[in-house]
Amino acid sequence: MKKLINKPEDVVREELEGIAYAHSDLVKVHFDPNFIVRADAPVQGKVAVISGGGSGHEPMHGGFVGMGMLDAACPGAVFTSPTPDQMLEATKAVNGGAGVLHIVKNYTGDIMNFEMAADLARAEGIEVEAVVIDDDVAVKDSLYTAGRRGVGTTVLAEKLCGAAAEQRRSLKEVADVCRKAKELGRSMGMALTSCTVPHVGKPTFDLPEDQMEIGIGIHGEPGRTRLPLKSADEIVEMLMEPIVSDLPYKAGDEVLLFVNGMGGTPLIELYIVYRKAYEIATKHGLKVVRNLIGSYITSLEMAGTSITLLKMDDDFLKLWDAPVKTPGLRWGV
Repeated sequence: MKKLINKPEDVVREELEGIAYAHSDLVKVHFDPNFIVRADAPVQGKVAVISGGGSGHEPMHGGFVGMGMLDAACPGAVFTSPTPDQMLEATKAVNGGAGVLHIVKNYTGDIMNFEMAADLARAEGIEVEAVVIDDDVAVKDSLYTAGRRGVGTTVLAEKLCGAAAEQRRSLKEVADVCRKAKELGRSMGMALTSCTVPHVGKPTFDLPEDQMEIGIGIHGEPGRTRLPLKSADEIVEMLMEPIVSDLPYKAGDEVLLFVNGMGGTPLIELYIVYRKAYEIATKHGLKVVRNLIGSYITSLEMAGTSITLLKMDDDFLKLWDAPVKTPGLRWGV
């Protein structure tokens, strides 16, 4: 295992220390329990938006804490859900009196721990709503989930909800934005290589040089099928066909096209993927009006990509274009 680490057991803490040093103008990092909050938290009178999950997916979620996106993020151990006490303390730290939205990816551990934290917060008088993102069309159930996994739409929902909260919309209104994104977003990913969890020390799954895995999860879960390696255009067709066939869209609809790198994929390859995905979306009568291209939900050093389509409307376009200033996403400021 070749990694730029010291001890496997210190990886998350030392990463958080690095974030604290690098982005003290944007975020504050709390230890024991671990969570990241925006530097000006709590913002009075504003709905607070929180997410979290296992580490190893950076910049999701800690890189998306700041103005116009998340108020807090809770990092668990690598590929391991954060604990209820992390979520509770983060919820209390960012509560500005207007309620708190938990954006939860559909993984069994995440759902269980977020629910416990929400119940504890409500017992302390904090109004909490939770929305579960389950946009992965690859598999119905996997090692980590009951139902579809939560993947690319999560980042898009965090941006949209963060902008809605900055507009001082109510908790119900911000949660409704999240529910709408959940309903209108679909994703699917693939891997060229596995990844290695530091404390495990060996690849999560064995993937020969001439093979690829279609439909993988962000924790390195195997996908729906393993095939001989294909060209980029053929791979994109394999990802886009299940997405488009599952979408509740019609010709003429406007969409955001998100091409994500899994951690070990260079940007030159992501643009090749985007090119073909754009052509396929256009062929189906969809109008690509916004995009996001880069490594935003990673799986450590895995080489691969995921594609997300999200149906847009006037409100979503305004929320997407609204200013955001976080370590991992910023524009308009």
